[in-house]
Amino acid sequence: MARPGIWNRSHYLDKMTLRELVVAYFQYPAIIAYLALTLICGVVFYYNPAPLLPSLAAAAIAVAAYPLAWYALHRWVLHGRWMFKHKSLASVWKRIHYDHHQDPNHLEVLFGALYTTLPTIIVILAPIGWLIGGIGGMAMAIGAGLLTTCFYEFCHCVQHLKYKPKNKWLARMKARHMAHHFHDEQGNYGITNFFWDRLLGTFYERQDRKEKSETVFNLGYTPEVAKRYPWVADLSGGVATGHPVERMKS
Repeated sequence: MARPGIWNRSHYLDKMTLRELVVAYFQYPAIIAYLALTLICGVVFYYNPAPLLPSLAAAAIAVAAYPLAWYALHRWVLHGRWMFKHKSLASVWKRIHYDHHQDPNHLEVLFGALYTTLPTIIVILAPIGWLIGGIGGMAMAIGAGLLTTCFYEFCHCVQHLKYKPKNKWLARMKARHMAHHFHDEQGNYGITNFFWDRLLGTFYERQDRKEKSETVFNLGYTPEVAKRYPWVADLSGGVATGHPVERMKS
């Protein structure tokens, strides 16, 4: 489907500057939707305010819960080898993560899909906010979750941008995420925060794992697996193997 403006064509982060990324980022439909819904949450809170402490607590819990929620979803859903086995879920899995690992620099498929991100944010945060501060607390929690999502999405984009950060913390964060994409996908599931990786034993530095994963670009959806579960392959025009740069050259 054709899109207006800058998103009527694809963008690749290995060919973009930071300025070009910022321009594309704020014009992406999902980001616009997150920001618009955050404003709506602000309006709801204005007309249904919660006391200061419950409001701050709702926002803090939303922000604090995000790393664990992302870790759990990333590890056991996005990297779980079960969605592609169900025809009804194959297209969802392809869109929300398979395509991203097939070509990690393709900006359009780096962003989460609204039909999966919004229900997740609301289902997790709405009850928490409601219990803490009623309607106002719910609006505060959801709004904080939406803004945190925007922050994570931007950090994720920057990690894939072709540049070497001068800041040591940013450089380490980028290196760990790049290892997840180009060395071994079974670890380093965090984006900006690797606390849960450390706690649950999935954190690694690249030098810790000498052998490169054979499924780092296909998440275990190999040509052999596709023979039994063909739906993702049917949607993708086959099963691509090998490094995405080498595939593009050939």
